[in-house]
Amino acid sequence: MSFEIRKIVSYSEETLIEGGKATDKPVTMIGLAVVIKNPWLGRGFVEDLKPEIKANCSELGAMMVERLTAAIGGANKIEAYGKAAVVGADGEIEHASAVIHTLRFGNHYRQAVDAKSYLSFTNKRGGPGTSIQIPMMHKDDEGLRSHYITLEMQIEDAPRADEIVVVLGASDGGRLHPRIGNRYIDLEELAAEQAQ
Repeated sequence: MSFEIRKIVSYSEETLIEGGKATDKPVTMIGLAVVIKNPWLGRGFVEDLKPEIKANCSELGAMMVERLTAAIGGANKIEAYGKAAVVGADGEIEHASAVIHTLRFGNHYRQAVDAKSYLSFTNKRGGPGTSIQIPMMHKDDEGLRSHYITLEMQIEDAPRADEIVVVLGASDGGRLHPRIGNRYIDLEELAAEQAQ
């Protein structure tokens, strides 16, 4: 059994200038979205979502990771990663969450990029053309603020009321010209201030 896929959408952007300053290393972000029919709709309140999760999520995750890593030029190029899901108007947020918040789905991505960090995420309800935000963080260090980035995309005809849009995001770098330090520097500064 597989999710019924209506559409697969790829989005790519490359940033060369930020704040009026060019960079020596442009940053590429890729979003890969799969529009699926919501398998839980039309059945009333479904108490146990696990049969569809077990039957479908691993296959979907593997396919999406294969396409995403190919689009960015290989898993070894990915520094930041994230995921998102948007359920259509007739579905529950839990339906979107059920697809992406399972190790059956996410482990394919973590293993492909040999990640240590958890996959940052958003899940929400929306209609066709809704803004889809994919928050990302460094695959190995969740405290590295330079890689706190968000890819935004939309699909004009998705999600329909009976659909779920499932998205993976990847970046081959962090923000251009990062200068706010990281979490560890903040902790040291706060400790030093408290010690005074």
